[in-house]
Amino acid sequence: MTHAADTPHDMPQDADDLPAQDAETAADHDLWADDAGAQDAAPASVRAGAEVIRRFWKTLPHLPGVYRMIDANGHVLYVGKALDLKKRVASYVRGIGHGGHRTMRMIAETVAMEFITTDTETAALLLEANLIKQLRPRYNVLMRDDKSFPYILLTGDHAAPQLVKHRGARVRKGRYFGPFADGGAVNRTVNALQRAFLLRTCTDSYYENRTRPCLLFQIKRCAGPCTGEISQEDYAQLVVEAGDFLSGRSTAVKRRLAQEMQEAAEALEYERAARYRDRLAALSTVQGTQSINPQTVEEADVFAIASQAGMFCVQVFFFRNSQNWGNRSYFPRAHRNLPEEEVLGAFLAQFYEDKPCPRLVLLSHKPDECALLQDALSDHTGHKVELGVPKRGEKHTLVAHAARNAHEALARKLADTASQDKLLGALAQAFGLATPPRRIEVYDNSHIMGTNAVGAMIVAGREGFMKTHYRTFNIRSTDITPGDDFGMMREVLQRRFTRLVKEGARPDAPAPAGDEENADEVEASFPSWPDLLLIDGGQGQVSAARAVLTELGVTGVPVVGVAKGVDRDAGRETFLVEGRAPFRLPPRDATLYYIERLRDEAHRFAIGTHRARRKREFTKSPLDEIAGIGPARKRALLLHFGTAKAVSQASLEDLRSAPGINAATAGMVYRFFHDRDG
Repeated sequence: MTHAADTPHDMPQDADDLPAQDAETAADHDLWADDAGAQDAAPASVRAGAEVIRRFWKTLPHLPGVYRMIDANGHVLYVGKALDLKKRVASYVRGIGHGGHRTMRMIAETVAMEFITTDTETAALLLEANLIKQLRPRYNVLMRDDKSFPYILLTGDHAAPQLVKHRGARVRKGRYFGPFADGGAVNRTVNALQRAFLLRTCTDSYYENRTRPCLLFQIKRCAGPCTGEISQEDYAQLVVEAGDFLSGRSTAVKRRLAQEMQEAAEALEYERAARYRDRLAALSTVQGTQSINPQTVEEADVFAIASQAGMFCVQVFFFRNSQNWGNRSYFPRAHRNLPEEEVLGAFLAQFYEDKPCPRLVLLSHKPDECALLQDALSDHTGHKVELGVPKRGEKHTLVAHAARNAHEALARKLADTASQDKLLGALAQAFGLATPPRRIEVYDNSHIMGTNAVGAMIVAGREGFMKTHYRTFNIRSTDITPGDDFGMMREVLQRRFTRLVKEGARPDAPAPAGDEENADEVEASFPSWPDLLLIDGGQGQVSAARAVLTELGVTGVPVVGVAKGVDRDAGRETFLVEGRAPFRLPPRDATLYYIERLRDEAHRFAIGTHRARRKREFTKSPLDEIAGIGPARKRALLLHFGTAKAVSQASLEDLRSAPGINAATAGMVYRFFHDRDG
């Protein structure tokens, strides 16, 4: 669906320059003769790239499939699909007339190509979307944010169904409701549904081991089926009501609850009437968070795209069972010159690559190859999918609402980016950098008296914190004295930059001045090398960092230390920059606040990682260290002996007598503990 060139597939051809292999391919060999002069006028790098593509093109079949263009470092530059691979790749062989520097640069960087043939163009489109999400090529339209959506699951594999939040593959038996735009919306809805229908949220194992009702029963958030506080028949009725409400039959459910509340009040059973009143209030809370519920659209996803200043925003609204389950903004990475229709089409193919698609998808723009995309989504989902661009009625109103949200979200994003650009410019001025940094890496360590030591790296850029680039480092060196912050910093930076150096020379040098197209491409790809290192620490940590960079031969990466102020007061930090005396920034300076935010985020991330590791250590068992002892055998041993210590003290005969433990496993466990003791 995404095309790398703007030239038509069926271009004029002449077969004089290339020897015809057979009658069928002779018509394809003409593309050089008509443009021989133009080829001479193309830059040498483009001609070289076109020659590489030509060698692959000569043996291509006239079949649908997917192609990959690869650079000298083995990185995939672009993934495209074609109804006819030979005709599609022919457009690159010309090396000219591609409507801008973007495709010319792509051709110039190509040193190899790979191809996969498919049975149909529909299969090629689905494969293309899958490869783009996996490989994230530089010249494709990229989604960037591909997190899964949360659902509400009403389980169907237990006598007392459970109401839970669910993410990931829908493999558990039950009814799924959603998707919701964010996890917070699911949590709020589940909490309200607990109050409304009193369904359990506990795990099955917790349920099976209850001997008395838990706290949720006491605060009227669960009906207590685990201990028989409600009969199975009455609990099943609550499950039916919850399913009806989530399926869109909320009016009938509320009417029934209102009637039962009235009957209880007339019978002077005011406590029971109050319970029905509270359940009705909880349902009103759920519906109150679902604005613009449509009357004529039961199930649909609504997409609208907006573009401004070279950026794109796609707004997605989810409607299920005539209820609005929220919306989310996406900012796909795409070349500024691409039309909105092409960006939206490429986005849709990637969006539904790992998600179920509803029967109706409403769009603000008709994408290129709309019919092909519709067929591909239908094949992928297993039911007919309709893509529509409504012009009137309620459907048009929904799309217009999404488009308005897209424009507003893009305006906010641009404003945030402009503010971020100002901060990065001020940061460069404060630290004497030649240009504003595009990638800032901040490092911090966390430990308790040297135990469970971890190093953390957070990354920031024009778009704020880049959390997908965060990294943690478990301190592994045995030569480091426990609590040696300098040694920890050396290990972290050595591992980080050793890997960068192995991956090759710095590919992220700024574009030459005046080359706007090149600058746009460089900006579109977030750099892998940092332009600035911020070290949370004083002169010792900074010296350790600079020593590592010098040892690895890394130059041109500024290192700045952020030493804590007197009494560790925020706002009184001292900055250590090479070639300058230590200095402070003025109080209430915006740059100072920004640096504090970076430092605090690194500290938060390091502390969180350290706590998670420490928690794992607390629950670690010696049985985890025995090769060949999996979760099932470990559980069998603990159930039989009670504790890991009792297992370590057991005789070989006792181990053999444990249920689920054979003689070989018993011998393995016995030797692990007793050989180690010796």
